[in-house]
Amino acid sequence: MPIERNVPTKTPHTLTDWLKLLDGVRLPVPLASHDRVRAALEDSRSSLRDIAELMQDSPALVLSVIREANHHINQSLAEPVESLEVALNRLGLKRTEELLERLPTALPEDMPRGLRQLLLISQHAAQQANGLFAARLARLWQEVHWGSLLFLSPLWPLAITHPALLEEWELRVVHKGEAAAKVEHELFGVRLLALCQGLAHLWRLPAWILHGYNLLLDEHRELVKVLHIARDEEHGLRQQQRLDDDPGLRRWLNQPANTVVLANGLALAAQEAWNTPHLLRWEYLTCLYLQMPLGELQQQVHQQAVQNARNYAVPGLWHPAEALLWPWDARRVHRGLQPAPPPSADDLGSWRKYCAELLAEPSRFTNAMHLTTCARDALVACGMKRVLLLMIDKNQTNLRVHQTAGLPPEASGLNLLVSQSNVVQRLLTKAAQIRLTPQNNGQFSALIPSALRGLFKGEHLLLRSLASNDRVVMLVVADQGGGPFSEITVQAFGKTAQCIERALTTFSQRGN
Repeated sequence: MPIERNVPTKTPHTLTDWLKLLDGVRLPVPLASHDRVRAALEDSRSSLRDIAELMQDSPALVLSVIREANHHINQSLAEPVESLEVALNRLGLKRTEELLERLPTALPEDMPRGLRQLLLISQHAAQQANGLFAARLARLWQEVHWGSLLFLSPLWPLAITHPALLEEWELRVVHKGEAAAKVEHELFGVRLLALCQGLAHLWRLPAWILHGYNLLLDEHRELVKVLHIARDEEHGLRQQQRLDDDPGLRRWLNQPANTVVLANGLALAAQEAWNTPHLLRWEYLTCLYLQMPLGELQQQVHQQAVQNARNYAVPGLWHPAEALLWPWDARRVHRGLQPAPPPSADDLGSWRKYCAELLAEPSRFTNAMHLTTCARDALVACGMKRVLLLMIDKNQTNLRVHQTAGLPPEASGLNLLVSQSNVVQRLLTKAAQIRLTPQNNGQFSALIPSALRGLFKGEHLLLRSLASNDRVVMLVVADQGGGPFSEITVQAFGKTAQCIERALTTFSQRGN
């Protein structure tokens, strides 16, 4: 079943309306994961544990199974399920298989980027929880694992219906430091934590998840008290004395369900950088919970991040483990904040030389490959990081690659069938340009051939068709790594395209 792409035109602004909207969203399951689980369900040798282990690679599938199991139980007689194995046992294999067939599937690259990023954060949180807490709470490892993995799940459907709002929230709250309450009431009409808490109740998610939202919303006083003690990390004895003086606060801190909040706090804060005050607060709290020195905890947290990246990191998504290779004071640049740097003076000098070669009359090029090599080099010199030049065949049915830059070797074998893409057909009707941005990505991205989108991951892309003698003969695709463009590079790209068109026309008239 294909992924649903219906996005509401009106943004809700009450909790009731948000819950109604988000409860109806069906989360897509990666096609490969869907196929593996279906095969296991059809194999009589597969145990429930085997099936549960296969499902773990798709948090969205885990959530769907747990929600389905809770939906089918008598709420007055049975407790909500706390783990995937219990959910599978309650549903049975037949109903699980029926559920699987109803869920939408998609290739990972076709899923909304914001959703994929949130799922990766949830997997990182589960890794932190397992590494830091599961061994100490061995009998409760399932509550630790599934609670941590699904804690952020109320945000997953929001990443499908309103990705731009989440993007703006991150920009303003995380990177610009605006007050979360003000921004959330402006963007959503409600606090995000209240929205998450409401969905967690509606879906009957594990009790530890509900505990986490109650803690963050209603137990600020205790949280602030514990944080004051946790900051005194260098004086462990004094910390213990302060907790001994307040047995109620000690009991509040040592609740096992707090591990879900701690793991997700660490994973979310690490998205920005490893040395921010926000992350340090979560590290202090975790140190106090585990009775562990800060340096030792940080080493373990970094190790868990690296292990998670080995298992789940993919190109095009940000994983904090990448920043462990950077200088300690470095910060991840938000996609919406900082455009790519403009080309250097030396690069612009090279670009002018390539353009002069393209404009020379009579043409200096011995063949088409010679011309497109110069065109590619001009585009790279003006600041493009990834470039693809495709030529149309005589029958106007296929586009074949002539030149690449910054792309994997397999890009050279790309062959696009014109009839399979409305965007490509539109570009080949007459010379035109399409510039993809986060604002119009949803409109165009699904219409661009998947093979092309797979090579150019990101939300910023330029596609331009070039004509010679009033007939489109070439398609140029280029970006600066998927992030925001330098406007100087965009202007140079346009001038380069004009030079290439002149070169194509001059080359076609050689010998006349």
